[in-house]
Amino acid sequence: MDKLEIQKLRDLPIEGVAERLGLKIRQHKSLCPFHDDHHASLSFNIRRNTYRCFVCGASGGTIDLAMNLLKSSGRGSFREACRWLADENNVILTEYTSTLTSNPSTLTSFDASRYERFFEHPWLSDAARRFLFDERMLDERVVRWCRLTSWQDRKGVNWLQIPYYDVDGKLIGIQNRNLGLSPVSDLSCASGSLPRESGERGPRFRFPQGSRCSVYNLPVLKLLREGESLYITEGCSDCWAMLSSGHKAIAIPSATLLKPADVTTITQHLPPGTQLHMYPDRDEPGERLFLQLKELLESSSCASGSLPREGGGRGHFSLHHHHLPPDCKDFSEYYISTKKKGQPL
Repeated sequence: MDKLEIQKLRDLPIEGVAERLGLKIRQHKSLCPFHDDHHASLSFNIRRNTYRCFVCGASGGTIDLAMNLLKSSGRGSFREACRWLADENNVILTEYTSTLTSNPSTLTSFDASRYERFFEHPWLSDAARRFLFDERMLDERVVRWCRLTSWQDRKGVNWLQIPYYDVDGKLIGIQNRNLGLSPVSDLSCASGSLPRESGERGPRFRFPQGSRCSVYNLPVLKLLREGESLYITEGCSDCWAMLSSGHKAIAIPSATLLKPADVTTITQHLPPGTQLHMYPDRDEPGERLFLQLKELLESSSCASGSLPREGGGRGHFSLHHHHLPPDCKDFSEYYISTKKKGQPL
C-alpha cells in the first residue's frame, strides 16, 4: 500500500465506516463500544472525520476505529484494518493481486490478453452457482450477459471472477470476489457489542495489477433506446439484481472511486431523453455517492447542455432518488426479499 491508498481509507466518511462496523448513530453520536456505555458518549466530528469518546478517551480516524473494533476477532493490525476498509468500500489496493498471474509484481499495467480466455467460455463452480442462484437468486441470462466465471486458488478458496468492459466491450479490468466468506456481514456491534469471529479466508476482493474497476457494465449503454431508463447502482451485486429485475443498469463501486471522467463517459453515450434512477444504499456512503453523482450530472457543464454525446447531440441528465424499504440496506437485499415473497419490484 502506498501513501495515496492509505489516505483514501482515511478519507472515507467516519460515520459511514462506523455504521458498516455495526454502530448505530444518531445526531453524530453512538454508544461507545470501548467501555460499558449507556448514554451515547462516542461523538463523531464529520468535519475532521474523527471520533472521540468523552468518557474513556478513545479517539482517532477511520483506520483507528477499524483497528480497535477488529481486535477481538484477531484482525486488529494496521494492515488488516486497511484491508477490511478497502473490502467494505471497494477501494483497490496494490497489494491485492490475483494468483492467476505467475509474477504479478512484474506487471505495470493491465494485460487483458492474459485473462480474455477465461471469459470466452465462462464456467461456474458449485460454490459460484450457490452464491449467484441460491443466495442472490439472479436470472441466468444476467449471469451469461455479465460473463461471470469462477476459479479455485491453491488454498482451495473459490473465487468469482467479474470482468469489467468498456463501452465497446474491451476488457479493462477484473474483480475477483472471495466465495469462501459468509454471505452476511461478519460484524455485529449492535448496542455497542464488539465484532465476532467469522472464519474468514483471506480478503474479500482481489484485483489483477492495473485493473480499471470503476464503472461496471458499460456495454449496456449501447443498448439503450431514446427515452429509456437507466439505473445506476452501487457495486456489482446491486447491478446484477437490477438487471435481473428487468432494468438496464450500470454500477459505480463507491464515491471513493467515482471520477468526473467516468460520469462524462456515461453521459456521452446516453441517447436523448434517458431517465437516470438510483436506489442509494441505506447508509452514509450510499447517500454520499448519490449526492456526488447528482452534483456531477448537474454541474455547470451538464446543466448548460455543453456535454457532447455521440452523433453530435447535447443534453441535460438528472438523477432520480428512490428509497429502499427500512429493512433493506441495499437494492440486492430488496430484490432478494421480493423474490422470496413472490412480489414484483
